[in-house]
Amino acid sequence: MSDIKSSGNGPSGQTKAEDSKSEKKTFEILVDDEHDHPELSPLDEEGSLGLDDVLKRLDEAEDAVRKHQDDVLRVQAEMQNLRRRTEQDIEKAHKFGQERFVTELLGVIDNLERALESAMLDEAEEAQGSSGYDKVKAIREGVDLTLKSLVDCFTKFSIEVVDPLGEPFDPLLHQAISTQENPNAEPNSVTMVMQKGYLLHGRVIRPAMVIVSK
Repeated sequence: MSDIKSSGNGPSGQTKAEDSKSEKKTFEILVDDEHDHPELSPLDEEGSLGLDDVLKRLDEAEDAVRKHQDDVLRVQAEMQNLRRRTEQDIEKAHKFGQERFVTELLGVIDNLERALESAMLDEAEEAQGSSGYDKVKAIREGVDLTLKSLVDCFTKFSIEVVDPLGEPFDPLLHQAISTQENPNAEPNSVTMVMQKGYLLHGRVIRPAMVIVSK
C-alpha cells in the first residue's frame, strides 16, 4: 500500500492561512479606529494617561477655573457699581426734586426784601409820631414777619442764604457783575451784594450777584 502524505494545501493548511489573514485584518481595523478618533487622549504602553498629559490637563482646568473666577468678580463689581449709582440717583431725586419750586419762591423773597427796604427808607423820611409814620411802620412789620416765615420755611428744607458781603470772592458761589476800586476793602473781596444767592443741600441753585473790589 502506498502512503498518502498530507500537503499544505489541505484543510488544515487553509485554516491556518485564513486565521492569519483574519488577525491581520483585525489589526488593520484597530489601527484605523485609532486614526478615526483623534480626540482620544494618547495612552502609554499600559493603556493609561501619561504624566505629561495629566499635568497638561490639570493646567488647562486651572486656567479655566481662574477665568471663571475673574468673570464672577467682574460681574459682582459691575453690580455693586450699578447699585451705588442707583442709590445716588434716588438720593439726589429726594434732595433736589423740589428745586424748581424753590426757585420760584426766590422771586417772592426778593420782592419782600425790596418792599421792606423801601418801607425803611420812607420811615426815616417821615416825622416820628405822624400818621404816615404809623402806616409805614405797620407795613414794614407785616413784610418783616412774612419774610421771616419764608426764611424759616427754607431752613427746614435745607435751603441756605448766600450773603457774602465783605467776604472773598468765590466763583463757585458768587457771580460778579462788575468790579470797583475800593481803598477800604481787600482786593478781590465782595463790596456790595446786589442779589443774594441760595443753596439747596449744599448745591448752588442761584449764585449771589455781587460787586467785587479790584
